Amino acid sequence: MSCTLCMANSSRIPESPENISFNFPAQDSLDWADYYYNIHRYNRALTLYEKNLENTSADKIHILKRIALSEAALEHPEASTQFLNEYLQEEFNPNFLLNEGFDPIRTTSEFKAISDRVIPRVTIWSLIYLFVAIVGFYVVIIICFNKQIHRTPRFLIAVFIFLHSFFILHIAINSASYNLQYPHTYLMTTWASFLYGPLLYLYFKSTLQKYQLKLRDLLHLTPTLILLGFLTINIYLNSHDTKLELMLQRIQNGLNPQDSNRLILLVVLKIISLTVYGYFIGRVYRKGRKEKLLQQKKLIWQKNVYHIHILYVITYTGYGILISNQFNSGALFDISVATMAMMVLYVGYSANIQPDVFSGAYAYTNRLFPKYQKSGLTPSLSLELKQNLLILFGEEKIYKENNINLDMVAQRLNTTRHNTSQIINEHFEVSFHEFVNMYRIQEAKQLLLEDKARRLNIINVAYEVGYNNKVTFNKAFKKDTQLTPSQYQKSVMRY
Repeated sequence: MSCTLCMANSSRIPESPENISFNFPAQDSLDWADYYYNIHRYNRALTLYEKNLENTSADKIHILKRIALSEAALEHPEASTQFLNEYLQEEFNPNFLLNEGFDPIRTTSEFKAISDRVIPRVTIWSLIYLFVAIVGFYVVIIICFNKQIHRTPRFLIAVFIFLHSFFILHIAINSASYNLQYPHTYLMTTWASFLYGPLLYLYFKSTLQKYQLKLRDLLHLTPTLILLGFLTINIYLNSHDTKLELMLQRIQNGLNPQDSNRLILLVVLKIISLTVYGYFIGRVYRKGRKEKLLQQKKLIWQKNVYHIHILYVITYTGYGILISNQFNSGALFDISVATMAMMVLYVGYSANIQPDVFSGAYAYTNRLFPKYQKSGLTPSLSLELKQNLLILFGEEKIYKENNINLDMVAQRLNTTRHNTSQIINEHFEVSFHEFVNMYRIQEAKQLLLEDKARRLNIINVAYEVGYNNKVTFNKAFKKDTQLTPSQYQKSVMRY
């Protein structure tokens, strides 16, 4: 009997409560709780652990871990994950979730909901997003150091792509579940939600209309400054531990985006911002296309950027509608992120292959035509003469006069020959004769398209649009269409 007591005393774990002497721990102590846990009497262990949890001097982290494991052993996933979440708030160690004691509940929805969001894991999508973000930052550097791009468009498009890349980097961190490892990434890109539309709008305006930023343009930043102030006070100034607690609470409560009224309000306001600015961007683009403010290559680039942005607006709006109506929106959110990635990659491609497209209308001034550097033609007069020139050619169809020349057009514009040449060179990036041929050939194609019965002879078409002979007409027509007028006429008849 004495030998048995000595062994019990040395291990501090008696064989049964009846054998306890005054030298042993109290029956409700943490030692007894661990004893019952080790012999798999989990219900008894839980009672003691929960009692000791109220003791401020007890090892809270140890208790929470043992309660979570005990509940898991009893196959109580909801209770186990509740205490597991409390433990993570005290000591964030995701590796604890890999403990084999959680095997009985590992496949349950409750445990997977927390393990999938807490345990870091690199996925193919997180790697793709990381790659796109790195490409985006590289593109920003290229744009910033490209002095051939005018300063205003360069700044606007660089910030626009930087925000896209920054957001995609945030998505990469979240998709790999590293956001809990780095709590200061919590909502780190949300402050820029209202910047995408204004930046692209001002970029289009500056490239298509040579618009210079003014002090009043700071009004576009008002929503962003309000949002930044709110997030700074409520989120960004919080400590590392507070941000971690906020994120873990959302996981514990099973909160999705549609469960947050504040987030839904933010999404709705962002949709409104994107839609309003999308309308203004479209209006600026269509005006530039109609007035032929850019050459074809640059118009195509502007069109593609505009269409990618509109695709983002549509997909993000669909995401907003779904979460506002309490539906799961994972697929649409992923598509909207993919659209942002598409924008970054397309701009990156352009920055490396055709960087001259970024400056838009600015590219026509001085760099390509240095002879006009000292011209006294003001920007406002230049635009006025351009409008009058478009009226002469588009409405009055002055190009049909077979004796048209630069002096005649200058006289009709009530300006000098030099100014007329500069207007055509800078705004349309062609010579005077190429400009005339552009309108003549367009008119000829329209006549041939409408003359499917072939009542018009080719020479008649040539005379109608202003040419004096068939040879010059054929040469100009083939240069524009890669076909002779006869071949073009036959191709039209096939359809």
